[in-house]
Amino acid sequence: MTTFIGRGVVSGVALGRIKRPARDLTAYLERYRPGSVEEETSRLERALAGAKDQLQAILSGPSVDDTLSAIMGAHLMMLDDPGLVEYIMEKIREGDSAPRSVLAACEAYAAQFAALDDPYLRERAADIRDIGRRVAGLLLGVDGEGAGAQAVEARGVASNSGIVLCAPDIEPSVVAAYPPGQLQALLLGQGSTTSHAVIIAKARGIVTVVGLGEAVDEIPDGAEAIVDGDSGEVRLSPDEKERNAVLARIAAQAEQRRQDLADATLPAVTRDGVRVQLAANIGSPGEWENARALGAEGVGLFRSEFLFMGRDAFPSEEEQFAAYRQAAEGCGGHLCVIRTLDIGGDKPLAHLAIGHEDNPFLGWRAIRISLERTDLFRTQLKAILRAGCYGKVAVMLPMVISAGEIRQARAILTEATEELARERREFAADVPVGIMVETPAAAATASLLAPACDFFSIGTNDLVQYTLAVDRGNPKVAPLYSHFHPAVLRLIDATIQAARQQGIWVGMCGEMAGDPLAAPLLVGMGIDELSMSAPSIPQVKAVIRNLSICEAQEMREAALAMDDAAAVRAYLEKWRRSAAL
Repeated sequence: MTTFIGRGVVSGVALGRIKRPARDLTAYLERYRPGSVEEETSRLERALAGAKDQLQAILSGPSVDDTLSAIMGAHLMMLDDPGLVEYIMEKIREGDSAPRSVLAACEAYAAQFAALDDPYLRERAADIRDIGRRVAGLLLGVDGEGAGAQAVEARGVASNSGIVLCAPDIEPSVVAAYPPGQLQALLLGQGSTTSHAVIIAKARGIVTVVGLGEAVDEIPDGAEAIVDGDSGEVRLSPDEKERNAVLARIAAQAEQRRQDLADATLPAVTRDGVRVQLAANIGSPGEWENARALGAEGVGLFRSEFLFMGRDAFPSEEEQFAAYRQAAEGCGGHLCVIRTLDIGGDKPLAHLAIGHEDNPFLGWRAIRISLERTDLFRTQLKAILRAGCYGKVAVMLPMVISAGEIRQARAILTEATEELARERREFAADVPVGIMVETPAAAATASLLAPACDFFSIGTNDLVQYTLAVDRGNPKVAPLYSHFHPAVLRLIDATIQAARQQGIWVGMCGEMAGDPLAAPLLVGMGIDELSMSAPSIPQVKAVIRNLSICEAQEMREAALAMDDAAAVRAYLEKWRRSAAL
């Protein structure tokens, strides 16, 4: 039996046959006969309207859920983006056909997002490409469902067939096209937990393995496969005994998932009465309602970058205030933690000259830009302070490595409050200020940084990459990426203990926070809050409710004594099996 190893991002086990989504538009583009600029413009307008109709049809369909509604709603907003539409029109006026203009413009926009460091924002590139393929598909007459050359693969497949989609990467509309229960698993060469395709998969319980790299090209179409979203294993051509064992596991996990969703809005309280706050990571105010329905108790990470992307000028104070106010009001008394602008050389903005950097991940970015471009920083802080009159908000500073940076940021915050007072504007004077602990420097000196902070939030995505010197987006080294590595665990534990000694709360907003396998360790270390992609909340809550603090602390001690990430994972897997989770 052939086995491939990737990285499981939606847990569980699945059985099905490999299927590859159709993607190539080349033949259709070659057959397309462009008209005049006026004709191409008219065709574009009809295609944009048609794409909106298709998305509205998805939103009103029988299988729509809160997660799909939020994502397709975001696609509708992108179709109304005047900057994107004007870019397409510019291409048409230059002589390109409407479909080629759509694809080129969307690819240019997507490239901006694909270069970002923040995984959530980076994965928005797939959404933009998805929209481009939808509109181009309509222009080319490829597909009545609007997925273009993605071709909605759900058609013509028997409803009782288990499908395992396999591709280098995949657009969210392809996943959304399948009726619930038909698509069993996703296998992706690229991908991450923050891609909308994976978010839809997680919300629907579709087992997902990413980071397979070129192996996705070696997996034959039509082969039967067992996909293990916990271990990241993909096993082809199982025998009857293996098949029966997997079917039994599938039945058990389906029942557990139903129970988790039913209990999603209950608090995450251990068996001996210790409560852990579970919050959501969101990228726009509109995502909160879905997060709340899945049990979120606030926003642990509001990414402000969406306000700055895909435009020719910085957002005004009023624009930012409106977005932050909407988020704060929506949280209904829960805390909304707003991360200040996290951009850099890896995150190109047309209106911010950064210049070429050989290594943008270690360059001029995040808090370093804010402390130099104090005009931008002060404007953002003023908007956040004003939003604090409409709900509980906090300021979170990204990529901090020293107490001096925190003091500088607080000084600029003081300037912002003084400006607002002179302008006679209402603002919240007591907004907490914390930092993302996402570098080894910050984690190693957490006890020195804590006195300058009101809270910590551990950003494990960058912390793991910087600590292990591993680019998790590189399939060659992705297997080395693990938040269970002893060095990472010790840095996290030291950060939590430093926060507790200082008497400030400590949360986590990286990918590890949404890993149900990691929850016992983090609870044992004393974490106060876990903030994650909303679909992860029900399962993580269920794990916490099955724990006692004594048990969690014993697991912490055992894991910190181990010298290998695989050993830690195996230890936690053993506990999960014994707890029947």
